[in-house]
Amino acid sequence: MLEKSFGLLFFLRKPSPFRKGPWLVFLRITVDGISKELSLKRRWEKTKWAASPGHATGTSEPTKALNAYLDIIRSKVYEARRTLIETGKPITVVAIRDIVSGAAERNRMLFVVYQAHNDEIKALINLENSDDLWEKHERVLRYLKEYVKKQYNLTEINILSIDHEFGQGFYTWLRTERKCSHNTASQYMGFLKKIIISCMDKGWIVGDPFARLNLTLDEVDPVFLTQSELEAIASKAITNERLSQIRDVFIFCCLTSLAYIDVKQLKKSEVKIGHDGNLWIDKKRQKTSVPSQVPLLALTRKILDKYKDHPRCIENDTLLPVYSNSKYNEYLKEIAAICSIDKNLTTHTARHTFGTTVTLTNGVQMPAIKKMMGHSDSKQTEHYARVVPELVSSEMKTLEEKLNKKQFLKKYDKTFPTDKSPKGKPNKA
Repeated sequence: MLEKSFGLLFFLRKPSPFRKGPWLVFLRITVDGISKELSLKRRWEKTKWAASPGHATGTSEPTKALNAYLDIIRSKVYEARRTLIETGKPITVVAIRDIVSGAAERNRMLFVVYQAHNDEIKALINLENSDDLWEKHERVLRYLKEYVKKQYNLTEINILSIDHEFGQGFYTWLRTERKCSHNTASQYMGFLKKIIISCMDKGWIVGDPFARLNLTLDEVDPVFLTQSELEAIASKAITNERLSQIRDVFIFCCLTSLAYIDVKQLKKSEVKIGHDGNLWIDKKRQKTSVPSQVPLLALTRKILDKYKDHPRCIENDTLLPVYSNSKYNEYLKEIAAICSIDKNLTTHTARHTFGTTVTLTNGVQMPAIKKMMGHSDSKQTEHYARVVPELVSSEMKTLEEKLNKKQFLKKYDKTFPTDKSPKGKPNKA
């Protein structure tokens, strides 16, 4: 949208406090009657200044140098106006001033932009974001600063310097110097790419410099607990109050599928009496806003009852005392050690355990698991509810019983000698 009026003026301003000598050279930009002034970091004698055209008078070399500088600034103002028109942005006095002064350019430094993004995430913790997400983005920003310092000997870098080579170099640095796995490095690169895309949306850069980088994740078998491992944790005598609380929250998540942020924010209002007269968790998942509805088992109701008067629950208006995600994961590793479980336990292990060991292996159908886990796509549920050999064996036994009752292929079966081999062992040739 074009402005109705536009003007610029160079003028002198008396220094404050005033001292005899040169005055300060200023630029005033006016757009639609709104003016902003900008110091040009120059001084000039008032007696050698023509106010009407707004330039220095005389033929001396200093006069010519100042007027040449003013011409450059005037060109920058008109160039800034043209840039705003071409990019379809509103022509405002502030926008023009920021471009001319370099403020807009300073705001386009990578670490400044990334820190502003992280500050927004932090402000929305427990509303839209988790502290774990904020911690990950802070870690990526810290790694970027280390990489830029080591690779370029810089403490900041303009986003216009971010190209394919920068992205490939940072990925390699994460894999070699930080010993990150491909998936972790790709996730961190994905966080950085989000910042780059936001800069593209603002028109600061054209094209995605990471478009040709391979950031696809490798398929990884999720970690989940078997029934015996879950029993080992549940039945372990733990006298340490801190670890005991972590164990209770973890078991609760294994029996409800709640992710870390969802169990941390679980409130009394989200536990309701369902259509069957029993208590249900009925809440939207923090990550996706998809509803998750889970009937509470007797054991989960007992866990909630145990902590109903806990000081932290009362203070935070929550149902369970949940530590930060980093502390939670740290303590889970202690629990795994004392229970002799050689698996990398994390808060998310509980969700995988619910999908596989607690529900699918015990005959719960996929649609019901999908509903309880708050998934919008069945493929997501299949990632959590894994078919284990025990389930295949159980299903085949059930199938065999059904086929025998139906006399399935019985005539064909009678053409073979009677199978006298022990169950589970093949006949010897």
